[in-house]
Amino acid sequence: MSGFYDAIYRFIDNILPFYWTQNMFMKRALLAVIFIAPTCAAIGVPATNFRMIFFAHSMSHSAFAGVALGILTGIEPRLAMILFGVIISVAITNVRRRSELAYDTVIGVFFSLTVALGIVIVSRNPAVMRSLDAIIYGDILTINENGITFYFVLFVMTMLFLAFTYNRLLLKGINERLASSHGVRTAYYDYAFAVLLAVIVTASIRAVGLLLVTAMLVVPAGAARNISRSARQQFWFSILIGTFSGVSAIIISAYYNLVTGATIILISGIIFMLTQYVPIVIRRVRR
Repeated sequence: MSGFYDAIYRFIDNILPFYWTQNMFMKRALLAVIFIAPTCAAIGVPATNFRMIFFAHSMSHSAFAGVALGILTGIEPRLAMILFGVIISVAITNVRRRSELAYDTVIGVFFSLTVALGIVIVSRNPAVMRSLDAIIYGDILTINENGITFYFVLFVMTMLFLAFTYNRLLLKGINERLASSHGVRTAYYDYAFAVLLAVIVTASIRAVGLLLVTAMLVVPAGAARNISRSARQQFWFSILIGTFSGVSAIIISAYYNLVTGATIILISGIIFMLTQYVPIVIRRVRR
């Protein structure tokens, strides 16, 4: 595997002969963002269309308790964070399908419970707090080859999942009963999408941190929605915006010594504002 990455690093040196690519951690960060940014942007389209951003937000905060539990039990914290997020996502989906409560109410209950659990663990074990800084703020520059490989596998899995299920997810989001009448197994897609979203959110925390990870989903998808005329256009525009924001943030942070994760969100936020107001200005000028 190391030989494979060595070849990729040499390729980066040839096509990007800049001083910042001389640092190995910058090359790793570039590869990581090439995979994780479009993954978040792609899954963000159905997540925003289905009004599941609050769900994603609860998944990001469940990582707080997941990491704390991992440290206490001796499980690798990042693995514990993802596993705990998957468990909470399945629990939320199960309660939502079996209860008459509103979706945001169910999410709010689990959101509160996971945050409370994390606070209780930290209050009883203050030493755990020192291990949570990387989770709260994120640092894509510390990602190694194993992390890049994981992000690549997650990228491929996400694209394959959406390639085979996007139309069904879209129909389910429009009307669940209509989707069921057309043979769509709504329960299966509920659980599958919730688990995939939980894995993506918790895995992305390492790159941008717990506080900003939800923005990786919603901002590119929102910007794409402003300039799209169809669901297909929104999907591809979102991936383009997310990838551009991620790669641009790597370069800008290298030259100006900025926090990479926050820079990704700022760039995508600027693009969102441009897509929101530039078309309005153009229409007014034409009039």
